[in-house]
Amino acid sequence: MTDYTKYLTDQVSLGKMSRREFMGRAAAFGVTLAVAGTMFDTAAKAQEPKRGGNLKLGLEGAAATDSKDPAKALSQFMFVVNRNWGDMLVESEPLTGKAVPALAESWEPSADASNWTFNIRKGVKFHDGKELTVDDVIKTLQRHTDEKSESGALGVMKSIKEIKADGDKLVLVLSEGNADLPLLLTDYHLVIQPNGGLDDPNAMIGTGPFKVTSFEAGVRATFERNKDDWRQDRGYVDTVEMIAMNDATARIAALSSGQVHYINRVDPKTVDLLKRAPTVEILSTSGRGHYVFIMHCNTAPFDNNDLRLALKYAMDRETMLEKVLGGYGKVGNDFPINETYALFPEGIEQRAYDPDKAAFHYKKSGHSGSVLLRTSDVAFPGAVDAAVLYQESAKKAGIEIEVKREPGDGYWSNVWNVQPFSTSYWGGRPTQDQMYSTAYLSTADWNDTRFLRPDFDKILLEARSELDEGKRKEMYRTMATMVRDEGGLILPMFNDFVNACSKQVKGYVHDIGNDMSNGFVATRVWLDA
Repeated sequence: MTDYTKYLTDQVSLGKMSRREFMGRAAAFGVTLAVAGTMFDTAAKAQEPKRGGNLKLGLEGAAATDSKDPAKALSQFMFVVNRNWGDMLVESEPLTGKAVPALAESWEPSADASNWTFNIRKGVKFHDGKELTVDDVIKTLQRHTDEKSESGALGVMKSIKEIKADGDKLVLVLSEGNADLPLLLTDYHLVIQPNGGLDDPNAMIGTGPFKVTSFEAGVRATFERNKDDWRQDRGYVDTVEMIAMNDATARIAALSSGQVHYINRVDPKTVDLLKRAPTVEILSTSGRGHYVFIMHCNTAPFDNNDLRLALKYAMDRETMLEKVLGGYGKVGNDFPINETYALFPEGIEQRAYDPDKAAFHYKKSGHSGSVLLRTSDVAFPGAVDAAVLYQESAKKAGIEIEVKREPGDGYWSNVWNVQPFSTSYWGGRPTQDQMYSTAYLSTADWNDTRFLRPDFDKILLEARSELDEGKRKEMYRTMATMVRDEGGLILPMFNDFVNACSKQVKGYVHDIGNDMSNGFVATRVWLDA
């Protein structure tokens, strides 16, 4: 069974897909009607979701500096926290990445995709009992366009020049056409809040399947099921407890001993060991996440492109993929897009480990002395090991890299996007436009390589409004080449999302959108006693 047909049968078993829709999709994928019918009947008889129970997650990524405000969410821990209590206007389909309705039940663009009208779902209540209105949506989006909000979605929202109501409908007027707009609104920072969060952005009151019962930054978060949830296909457990476990060994021990039902960020080197446990299931999902080494292009010595190229050629990607990820991923090419994205730019030469080229560019840069690289276990699984491997491969080019291991607590506030050379992780975005807008647009708050290029910005904005897919694809190719050859990104590998759960956990949905079932893990699974 392929990933796609498994996704379809999972949707049937969860009661989310009719026979007619299943048969149509399966046939389009090349499955015969007879086989499709058997698959549907089998899936329809599969175990129905069970309600009840107390789900416990042991997650890496929490910090004492975590903010309750979804606009400021940085860590993997807060990614899941906000998915539990909040909803966006739009979500993405797990396997295809296609935009699907959430709080917006439908939408319609103008002919040039510069004006969009969204029908806001009626009868939805916030956790405090207030009914959702279009005004709540408008104020939420407006708050995320304000630079003072420090929203991670600011780069995306800047393309919207007017946010208004047309009766009980939402109208977004863009500065230029954007066919990807619904997918951009799936950004996990854009949680719809009462009055847009203007009264209290930290209230953690939303329309999601769970209500927050307690939250202690860097320690834990607890939730109870929202009995007034507007959806019936989620929130199966009675309570959720999320426990901060930044230590990989502690997470594995907690899962193996039954203290938690699910853990994230499983080091691929421990997969074989975990597989031996009869109560544990490995969850590996391909996606858009990528492990990175980031240099600030505007900070010496990384403001020298020859030094940046030297450091790119000095990395042995194949060895790193095998030793750090155990093969659970694919080699990267120093731009943040892989084949899972629409309009992927094929044919760009794969950058390979080349000590001679690295030495050439290093000498040309005129740099001397060591280069300081900061890393931490929380940057990505195996980040410290990856840094040491990099140190060894760079030596063969005559480049000395000093590896400094930083504490996990505070790494995302004190090192990432602050220090000029560090390891980090990106979970990917629904579209190429959003990935580039979030991290490579000159004005983006999360431009963590300080890639400040007006010519790149111009192409990005032109591509956004280009409806001819052939032309748009060529623009994306130009952008990818610019980032690859002139940017501060070293992207050795796209990772599979490797997590693990107790076999009591059922209904896990593999989602290419992001890690941990695109953050929806707690809302989608149920417990089988």
